[in-house]
Amino acid sequence: MKKVAISACLLGQNCRYDCDNNLSVELVEMLQDKYLVPFCPEDWAFGSPRATMDLVDINHQSRAISNENGKDLSNPIRDYAKAFFSQYRDIDLYIGKDRSPSCGVCTAKIYDRDKNLISSEGIGLMAKEAKKRGVEVIDAQEFLSSS
Repeated sequence: MKKVAISACLLGQNCRYDCDNNLSVELVEMLQDKYLVPFCPEDWAFGSPRATMDLVDINHQSRAISNENGKDLSNPIRDYAKAFFSQYRDIDLYIGKDRSPSCGVCTAKIYDRDKNLISSEGIGLMAKEAKKRGVEVIDAQEFLSSS
């Protein structure tokens, strides 16, 4: 059975920054014959609710920066991602919540230090770890439109 890592908010878990979710009934139905492994590095590291964050390019490296206090939140997210993929070495597919600074595959917004938009096609920190480990990665919206 195909093992799919999927953003927990897409499965209806209230783990977004505002304690809400992004339940996608259509996505859940499409994946009903797969073994789903939900993840949410932001909820794990910072709880819900929490301040929003953006990916900011600092010296050509994406960093997750809190919109509340400017703190760099990257390391806890990266630590979670490394531990997750070390625990689940047999993940076949990663489906991330599009536009998420943690989970987005190719739709995360990246800003400069002055909060000017550099790109709308960035990769989130968790998605980057999945890709680095050779896992097939896709944003939820792209998965829905390609299936």
